[in-house]
Amino acid sequence: MAQARTAVDGSERSPVPNAEMIGSAHPDERLEVTVRVRSRAQTQLAQHIQSLTSAQTPPAPALSREDFAARFGADPADIRRVEEFAQQAGLTVVESSEARRSVVLSGTVAQLAAAFDVQLDLYAHPDGGSFRGRQGPVRIPADLQDVVEGVFGLDDRPQAMPRLRRLAGADAAAPVPSSFTPDTVAKLYDFPTDVTGAGECVAIIELGGGSRSSDLKAYFQQLGIPAPKVVSVLVDHAHNRPDGPDGADGEVMLDIEVVGAVAPGATIAVYFAPNTDQGFLDAVSNAVHDTTHRPSVISISWGGPEVTWTAAAMNAMDQAFQAAAAMGVSVFCASGDNGANDFPAGAQHQPGNHVDFPASSPHAIGCGGTRITVAGDRVTQEVVWNDDGHGATGGGYSTVFPRPDWQSTTVPNEGRGVPDVAGNASPVSGYVVRVDGRSAVIGGTSAVAPLWAGLTALINQKRGTAVGFIAPQLHSLIGTPALKDITDGDNDGFPAGAGWDPCTGAGRPDGDALARALSPPLSTAGG
Repeated sequence: MAQARTAVDGSERSPVPNAEMIGSAHPDERLEVTVRVRSRAQTQLAQHIQSLTSAQTPPAPALSREDFAARFGADPADIRRVEEFAQQAGLTVVESSEARRSVVLSGTVAQLAAAFDVQLDLYAHPDGGSFRGRQGPVRIPADLQDVVEGVFGLDDRPQAMPRLRRLAGADAAAPVPSSFTPDTVAKLYDFPTDVTGAGECVAIIELGGGSRSSDLKAYFQQLGIPAPKVVSVLVDHAHNRPDGPDGADGEVMLDIEVVGAVAPGATIAVYFAPNTDQGFLDAVSNAVHDTTHRPSVISISWGGPEVTWTAAAMNAMDQAFQAAAAMGVSVFCASGDNGANDFPAGAQHQPGNHVDFPASSPHAIGCGGTRITVAGDRVTQEVVWNDDGHGATGGGYSTVFPRPDWQSTTVPNEGRGVPDVAGNASPVSGYVVRVDGRSAVIGGTSAVAPLWAGLTALINQKRGTAVGFIAPQLHSLIGTPALKDITDGDNDGFPAGAGWDPCTGAGRPDGDALARALSPPLSTAGG
């Protein structure tokens, strides 16, 4: 008698627009998938997260990574049930983690297709690439319905895009006068100068490309700043593999060089993973639960419109961010570079306004973009980044996540408002970086997430304890010296205005004033 099957909630995959099926995946090809398992104490976890994010109550103390795993990780019995299912399906258990609530399974295309009741085909992508894809839901035995929350890795279509913009036509050897090194932007924004981020670890998520130590050494030597300690963490068989100045190297080097210039005393842990929903989720989960490097801040400069994600993947990523919040880890996400629509110009897209995920997670801090004009050593004008068809800050209202309690008095919509904060992003006022032996000027909200991450590392050192999930506090600081309100400009969908707006959020930071505003302990240090 056939075993009863049920669809995994939110696992439905839709076709990629204009992608052409070119055949079936080879039945003997070996794959790995990540099975996401429920928390052992889901109700208590929800209550704990509510205490962290409520605008009415003081945040709960941050938990160590070990305490979080013990209280809210997967139940060993649930892990065993998934492992038993795998054994019955002829699959191999590669790794199980109670903390990350995951079981990694290996098998052939034929075995995995049978185990999860899917058809795996090969598709040619409109941009010239190819991927293994599926349509419809993933199905599991009915007795695992309450245990399994997602299955990732069957489909390996590209999930996210780097949120960077290069300055078109700029002479690489002589950046335009309006561009700045990251440490200069930090000075313009009055970042604290009596700390370096020492003792902190900033995690950076990368879904492609790589870094070259020779470039980092030369770049920081040129800035006259001590080079930070940079370590690579390889996830899901990915590599630190430079792919050239026109590939993802620009994203990787921008992220590292911005954090390193702002907080040179911090350790930078770069988590490299494949650009799939499985790779993205596994990279974030590994960073959040990393008991070796123990990052207190995570910077994410990759994302995609909410409509390009499965509900299961967004739920799993949001739960990883909830875990980060519970452990006192701040997560900053770029809000996108394609204005309110969030789809690249010329790409197959859906009309209307869309926000970028993971910036739209209510447990991450979304980072929008501005363009600055500088005279001498001060910013004389700062407006919404919108370069008239050459990039604009993402922002708007989520159609997936409701407006969180801490936005109830600042966001005039029932959807989660994006972004929360902002910073210099236009390539016209962009960042001078070094990529594959050459200088370049790069902007995008990709630069804003590591800028805020570096500032947070400085504030964490200054306070002596991690600030953790500070989105509620940031919204409460609207109108104070800690945040400069940006009131001019639009993102081709929404205008800026006084207070929070769906272009630049609560505004850009005044680093010293923000450090003072966050100086009373918000939580005990996480682990």
